[in-house]
Amino acid sequence: MDNEVYSFALKNALDEIQSICPDITHAFMFREDGEIVTGDQNTPEETMVQVVNTFDGIFEKSDSIGQVQSITLEGSNGRVNVSFMNDLYFLIATSRNADLNYVNTVTQVLIPAILRLAEKISSAPIKNSSSLAEIKADPKVPLLEENENSEPPTAIAQEKIEEPEETREPKTEFDLSIPEPPINQLVVENLVGFLAPSDTVRIDSIVFSQWEKLYEDKKIQEVEIETFNGKKTTCKVKPIKDSKYDGKGSVQMPEKIQTALEIAKGELVRAKPIVD
Repeated sequence: MDNEVYSFALKNALDEIQSICPDITHAFMFREDGEIVTGDQNTPEETMVQVVNTFDGIFEKSDSIGQVQSITLEGSNGRVNVSFMNDLYFLIATSRNADLNYVNTVTQVLIPAILRLAEKISSAPIKNSSSLAEIKADPKVPLLEENENSEPPTAIAQEKIEEPEETREPKTEFDLSIPEPPINQLVVENLVGFLAPSDTVRIDSIVFSQWEKLYEDKKIQEVEIETFNGKKTTCKVKPIKDSKYDGKGSVQMPEKIQTALEIAKGELVRAKPIVD
């Protein structure tokens, strides 16, 4: 399933949720970089873009807030809630008199379940009932139909057929080798801010760009962090957005990861991208 089908499935889910919870007037999902993933049928894309741009300013100025998981804004006509789920920001607008208990049940229980289901479906491979490779690998299935005029195989051909498998040299058609992942030494900085996920670190954007250039056809989503005491952990990774950290060799870490590695701000660690 590609991204378009994934977004379409989520859109249908949002529309169904609005049908069972009419107090939700608007709902859509977006990523940290501002990309709109999907939205309900009642919210124009222009409106979603304007709202995301507004919240982007809040995100950049909220470092002092800490690791908040959701935020609610109240107005005279209703409420707007933004929460962080499965690497996505989920925004809903509700009427002023909405049943918040019911709305919270929908958003905190149904939405994460739908996201997990959609991700499983999108990552599931499509299997054919019988591929050509499987047919060729099965010696019981003839590749050509035999007829009365067909000639028997030559002695050379018979020898090739009867040659033991271990004596055949492996055939290499493609060079699947990839560069060895680089290891960078970085300085630990605290990662705080509005909706900062506890399982993600941020790497110096210049270092991150070098990784991306090294693996042009790969998407770097995880990194291995190792301390000089030998402790290791694997976590999600993104580049640092603040340009003042460019080229300073920093890695921003949430408190949870620092505690697991038994390190603190100012210490050095090794970072290595994980490439599938």
